[in-house]
Amino acid sequence: MSLSNRGMASEKELSDFLKSVETKAFKRTVFSTRDEDAAMDIVQDSMIKLAEKYGQQPINELPLLFTRILQNTTLDWFRRQKTQNTWISLFSAFKGGGGDHFDDSEGSDPLEFIETENENSGSDGGEQQLERKQMAKILENEISKLPLRQREAFLMRYWDELDISETAKLMGCSEGSVKTHCSRAAASLEKALKKQGFKS
Repeated sequence: MSLSNRGMASEKELSDFLKSVETKAFKRTVFSTRDEDAAMDIVQDSMIKLAEKYGQQPINELPLLFTRILQNTTLDWFRRQKTQNTWISLFSAFKGGGGDHFDDSEGSDPLEFIETENENSGSDGGEQQLERKQMAKILENEISKLPLRQREAFLMRYWDELDISETAKLMGCSEGSVKTHCSRAAASLEKALKKQGFKS
C-alpha cells in the first residue's frame, strides 16, 4: 500500500506543499525579523525540520505542523539574537576601559553589569552593525567551546533566562558556583574577542 493510500503525504505532495508555503512563510518571517537573510534561513530550516520529522504525516496535517515549526524556529532566532545582543552590549560597554573586566571569583555574575538589553541596538550605523554581526558570530562559536559546566550555566542564565537560584537547582550546585561558572565563561569569551581584534 502506498503512502498516499494510507493518508500519508507522498514525496511529491510534501514537495508541492513546501513550494506552496515558501513565499508566504518568507514574507511573514521578514515582517517579524526585519532581516531578509535571517528570514530565509528560518524558513529553510523550518522546511527541513518538517520534511525530516513529519514528512510522512497525513497531508492535511502539514499546514498546522509547519506553522508551529516556523513559529518555534522564529522564536529560537529571537532568543539567540537577544542572547548575542546582550553579550555584545556588555562587551561593547567595556570598550576603552582597558584590562580584563571578568575574573574567576565566586560571587561575580556578569549579568549584573547589564541594566537593560538592546535598547539602543537599532540606532547603530552600518559599520557598528557589521561589527556586532562579526562579534555575534565569534561569540556563538566560542560558547560551543566552553567547558560543559560553564556552558550549561551560561546557556541557562542567558539563553533560557533562568535566575541564579533556578540555575543552581537544575545544575545541582550552589548559587556561588553558578556565578563562578558564568564569570569564567565571560572571561573566556572576552579573551576570545580580544584575540579576534575586539579590544576592550
